[in-house]
Formats: sequence, C-alpha cells, structure tokens
Amino acid sequence: MTHTKILFQSFILLFFCVVKTNAQEVLTLESAVKIALENNYEIKIATNNLTIEKTNVAIGNAGMLPKVTATVVDNNSIQNSSQTRQDGTETELDNAKNNSLTYGVGLDWTVFDGLRMFARLDQLKELQKLGEAQLKLTVITRISDVNAAYYDLVQQQQQLAALDTTIVISNQRLTLAQNRFTIGKASKLEVLNAQVDLNTDQVALLRQKELYANSKILLNQLLARDVTTDFKVIDQLEVDGLLLLPELRALAEKQNPQLEAQIINKRVAELELKQIKAARYPTVRVTTAYNFSESQSSLGFVAQSQSRGLNYGFSASLNIFDGFSQKRNEKIAKIQIENSKITIEQHNLALNSQLATSYQTYLTNLELIALEEKNESIAKQNLNITLDKFRIGTITTLEFRTAQLNYVNAKVRYSNAQFQGKLSEIALRELAGNLNF
Repeated sequence: MTHTKILFQSFILLFFCVVKTNAQEVLTLESAVKIALENNYEIKIATNNLTIEKTNVAIGNAGMLPKVTATVVDNNSIQNSSQTRQDGTETELDNAKNNSLTYGVGLDWTVFDGLRMFARLDQLKELQKLGEAQLKLTVITRISDVNAAYYDLVQQQQQLAALDTTIVISNQRLTLAQNRFTIGKASKLEVLNAQVDLNTDQVALLRQKELYANSKILLNQLLARDVTTDFKVIDQLEVDGLLLLPELRALAEKQNPQLEAQIINKRVAELELKQIKAARYPTVRVTTAYNFSESQSSLGFVAQSQSRGLNYGFSASLNIFDGFSQKRNEKIAKIQIENSKITIEQHNLALNSQLATSYQTYLTNLELIALEEKNESIAKQNLNITLDKFRIGTITTLEFRTAQLNYVNAKVRYSNAQFQGKLSEIALRELAGNLNF
C-alpha cells in the first residue's frame, strides 16, 4: 500500500473517530414517529375531533329518550280594583294583591317519528367512522412528512460525510503541493490552486452544514418539540425494492383513508334520505306531568284556590301538505347520493392514476440507485489511481481536481438517488394506506 493511501485512510479514520466521540444521541425513525404521534398538533386536533364524534353517538342525541322538564311559575300583582256585580253592587279595593304559583315536573317523549331516530343514530355512527378515517388520514400524512424529513436528513448527513472526505483530500493535496514547491518540483501557482480549491470545498461544507441544521429545525417542528433539540440520524438509507403495483392497488381499495371517507360520506347521504322520508309518517308523542298550583286574590269570589295532580295524554301529527317541500327535499337528497357515487368513482380513478405514476417513478428510481452505486464505485477507484499518480507527479492538478470532484459528485448523486427512491416508496405506501407507524 502506498504512502498516499495510508495517509488518506488515516485522515478518514481520524475523522470518523472524532465524529463518534462527539456524536449526539441518534434519533431513530421509530422514535421520531412515536414523538410525532404524541406531540404533533394536527394529530391532537384530529384526535379531539374524533372524541367529539364518539361523544355524539348516543341514543339521546338521536332523539330516542324522553325529555323531563321541571317548571316553576310565580306571578304576583298589586292593583287598585273595582268590580260591579250583576245585582248592581260595587266593590272597590286599593292595593289588592293577587298571586299565583305553579310548579311541577313534565315528561315529553316521541315514541314514533317514522323511524327517523334510528336512521339518525346510524348516521351518528357513520360520522364517527368518518372521524376515524380523517384521523387516520391526518396520522398517515404527518407520518409521511416525518419519514420524508427524516430521510432527507439521512441523505444530507451522507453528503456532509462526502464533503468532509473531499476536505481531507484537498488538505492532503495542499500539503503535497507545498512539499513539491519546497523542493522545487512545483510552481507557486500549483500551491495557490490547491488553496483555492480547499477554500471552495470549505464553503460548500459550510453551506451543507447550514442546510443540515435548518432541516433539523424543520423535523423538530414536525415532532412538535423544542426546535433547538440536537440529534443525529442513522447513517444508512435502505429502499424496499420489492413493492408490487397489484398489491398496492388492492391495499388502497381497502384502506386508503380518503377513499374510505368518500364511501362513508355516501352512507351518510343515504341515511340523510332515510331521515327525510320519515316525515311522510305520523309523529306520535306521549306527555305526562304532575303539577301543583296555588292562587290567592284579595278581591273576587274566590280568595284562595289550590290544585295538584297528574296530567297525561298523547298527540299525533301528520304532514298533509307543505308546499311540496317533502318531495323537493327527497329529490335533493337523492342527488346528493348520486354525487357521492360519482365522487367515489372519481377518487378511485385519481387514486389508480397516482399509484401508476408513482410506481413508475419508483421503478425509475430503483434503476438510478443501481446505476449511481456503480458510478460511485468507479469514481472511487479512479480517485485512488489519481492520488497515486498525483503523488509521483504524472498528472496535472486539473486532472486530480476533476477526479476528486467526480468522486464527491458521485457520492452525492448516489445518496440523492437513494433519497428519491425512499420518497417514492413512502408515497406509494401512503397511497396504499399502509405506511407503518
């Protein structure tokens, strides 16, 4: 092994040792997802909305239970009164007091409304399912965002490592150029060019560090935690290359939350029509009450009276004619159901189209990953050969710089190809509704 290779590998080993010593705690994707599920604001809001829908599913909210009301009415008056009786006798009284007090408990219960209450209860249950589908959509969307942000950091971390490598190589090149200049085998121009290229690499490294730090802030924001929390992510990025379009389509038909929501909306519309049709039937109510009443009068035939007792009865009503509102409402409800069917078909078509295009992108990215992996291997071999030749002075500085940049660019392209492939995988799993969380 040549002296140059030994020096190069020593730099790399030293670099990774320093990184490992000063490394922050590694944040795994599983941990990031768990934090997002616990903290993310959109998920919290969707969870609260689902709790509201669950609370609404009650027979009382559907109108199946009676209403019991307690009432108290107290009326008092002070008046100057005069009365003339049939026999001509007149009676007058100033500041005559009159008061009446009534109190009791009454019950009102709708025992039949054309089965509207049962349709309403079923509709409340469907609305709960809709809330569950919306929560699932929110969770999958946010977890997809976390996955994308996380793997973006992985590939940026890989690019940082690539740029760190090129800094090591540029430092080595500058050292060699200075040594060659010292012994008179190179001109000052070669040293200056090496210094300029090193400065250029350092600028690129600083820009990449800035992008990496900002991306950390964005991921912390998605996790709804302190945006200054420092962490590292894993070093490797693996893409599942075994996804099959027919399986993804089958999964999407069963568990895509948006499609599921459209199907539930159709069921809700059908139950709405059922409630409207209930108005064609009579509504029967039973009532009962126990009341106590007392009245006093300073003037009149009755000075004081009291009564108490039970009242009960029933009432029935049937809509005979309402200006054709019933027929109009039913027609509108049927159109709403038809619109729901059309929306389901439209979403199915859009979903299949998205799956097909995303899958084609996924296949292309898999090919690019394989190609860029080969390019990186070739670029690495080329750089090793170039390092040996540069040490003995058989190639120009420009050729060395070209080989160096080719290697760094190949590593960056390979990392980016893996990232794009991972994004394709995430998009397909999100559409299929089986993004693991």
